[in-house]
Amino acid sequence: MGCGSSSIKINSTEKALKAALIIQTWYRRYRARLRVRQHYALAIFQSIEYADEQGQMQLSNFFSFMLENYTKTPKEDSALVSRLLESTIQENKARQDYVGLIEVPDSYDGPRLQFPLTFTDIDLLLQAFKQQQTLHAHYVLEVLFEARKVLKQMPNFTHIKTFPCKEVTICGDLHGKLDDLLLIFYKNGLPSENNLYVFNGDFVDRGNNSMEVLMILLVSFLVYPTDVHLNRGNHEDFMMNLRYGFTREVLHKYKLHGRKILQILEEVYTWLPIGTIIDDEILIIHGGVSESTDLNTLRCLQRNKMRSVLMPPMSINREHAIDLKRNKAGSISGGPRKAELDKSSLEQLTKQEWEQIVDLLWSDPKGRKGCYPNTSRGGGCYFGPDVTSKILSRNQLKMLIRSHECKPDGYEICHDGKVITVFSASNYYEEGSNRGAYIRVGYGTSPQFFQYQVTSTSCLSPLHQRVNAMEFNAFKILKERMLSRKTDLINAFQLRDYGRSGKISLAQWAFSMESILGLNLPWRSLRSHLVNIDSDGNVDYMSSFQDVHIEKPVKEMKSSLIETLYRYRSDLKIIFNVIDTDHSGMISMDEFRTMWKLFNTHYNVHIDDSQIDELANTMDFNKDGSIDFNEFLKAFYVVHKYEKPDSHPD
Repeated sequence: MGCGSSSIKINSTEKALKAALIIQTWYRRYRARLRVRQHYALAIFQSIEYADEQGQMQLSNFFSFMLENYTKTPKEDSALVSRLLESTIQENKARQDYVGLIEVPDSYDGPRLQFPLTFTDIDLLLQAFKQQQTLHAHYVLEVLFEARKVLKQMPNFTHIKTFPCKEVTICGDLHGKLDDLLLIFYKNGLPSENNLYVFNGDFVDRGNNSMEVLMILLVSFLVYPTDVHLNRGNHEDFMMNLRYGFTREVLHKYKLHGRKILQILEEVYTWLPIGTIIDDEILIIHGGVSESTDLNTLRCLQRNKMRSVLMPPMSINREHAIDLKRNKAGSISGGPRKAELDKSSLEQLTKQEWEQIVDLLWSDPKGRKGCYPNTSRGGGCYFGPDVTSKILSRNQLKMLIRSHECKPDGYEICHDGKVITVFSASNYYEEGSNRGAYIRVGYGTSPQFFQYQVTSTSCLSPLHQRVNAMEFNAFKILKERMLSRKTDLINAFQLRDYGRSGKISLAQWAFSMESILGLNLPWRSLRSHLVNIDSDGNVDYMSSFQDVHIEKPVKEMKSSLIETLYRYRSDLKIIFNVIDTDHSGMISMDEFRTMWKLFNTHYNVHIDDSQIDELANTMDFNKDGSIDFNEFLKAFYVVHKYEKPDSHPD
């Protein structure tokens, strides 16, 4: 009896262990599949983000052409060039011209700042922004003017000493995510003389609370100018703000004084330091370095001359350069437009200096050795571990801390521990897509990493639901990108469809997708979400577009024109916003034709003028002959026929 009972217990225990192992193995495989799907979704988000930035950098060629040919620019095109030169050719506005005329009414119940600012004002702002209050334009302008005055006194690289017992907290991109900044302060403490911070650029754009984040950082800097350090990122750039949302946010929140705020903000950006050095050992910059990075050159250049990365230095011929030297103190013959160009030429960085800053703000590390163009972003470079070692060694430094890239865990270490990426905006692409992080460093100690994630109802949902939502939205924007190049893709597919069967091999389909879209994605792995494949493994390439189409504002419009307008809608909107100096949002028929002519010429877009005239004639113009251009672009939107996947586990 006793032996039999023991045998039964052993058998049942073995079965339980086997069952547990089976369940454990299944769960691990299930989690691994979810992680792979999450990885692919993040890859799509990041590839399209970088492709958009590449388009933004390419837009610089358009503006550069306009500036370099300013003296030859037709009269009707001068509004664009005047706007590009506006901040350079205007004298600095006196504070009273902006702030003195803006009164704070008694009915205003938001935070009231007292200058000179103190810690109380930091706390006042935090409490107000938690309650979703808006800071009055009077105080916003006061803060911007004060910040400009103090920033002008700062060197290009600020230096921090942690010896003997201080620590510094380093934060990466925040991108207008107020909740992340509030969480950092909650976990790590508010800035003070004993709690130092470095905020490493990209404070604004993308998020909905860029103004609140910027005001908190600037007020903290003004209260503790030697303890709070603000580095410039690639989004502290008025041209980037036009595309990525901060300009729209300012004009929405400050309808009456938004333009004034943007004008002063544009100059504040130029005075932000470009880097921070801790204990003469740790270099903190937003993007990265290149083989040609020269800290001595960067220390000496006049950083305020870099108005925008999208406006490279204008080329000056030898004869013009001689004229500039002869006429530095006086006006130059040739009319006011030539004088404006000459003055702008005097107030710009050299090409070498400009490239040095572009590398600092836009570059990314890679595992491959060497330094080569950053083809994903279109600006800066990729730098390998050998380049990192070379630059650090040349400047007697030990480590590079940078930001600029979203990482799933909020940070990443590479190049044998010599490069650390820190990214502080959690849920950057979608809720649950990534953690945020910050770093603490002290004298003689290793960096400490702190992760967090702002949670909401959806963030608390099971992993498979979050992955499903991420995956759906990732493929949604990928489908939209495919649709914007539909004609080009079909031509590429048909070029390889020798039998005109409507099908090509998977390899041919993947090659066509990459050659046209240039997104550097694992197309074979993504195929099941994008196309139908038959039993022989061939791709029905027209199925790529079966569940999505562009809503035509006019049914008779040609598909090629629709796709072009849809593909370049962001660029066209930026060009329009630059021309639209009064921010009315309205455009006349002549302005529409002029803008398209400029765009068509410099982008080499093959759309006939007759098609544009036909389109213009179908528009719903107001009585005064104007049209809301932003509303016009909204007419070109994508209709999706597919639905979100079920939230049950696969």
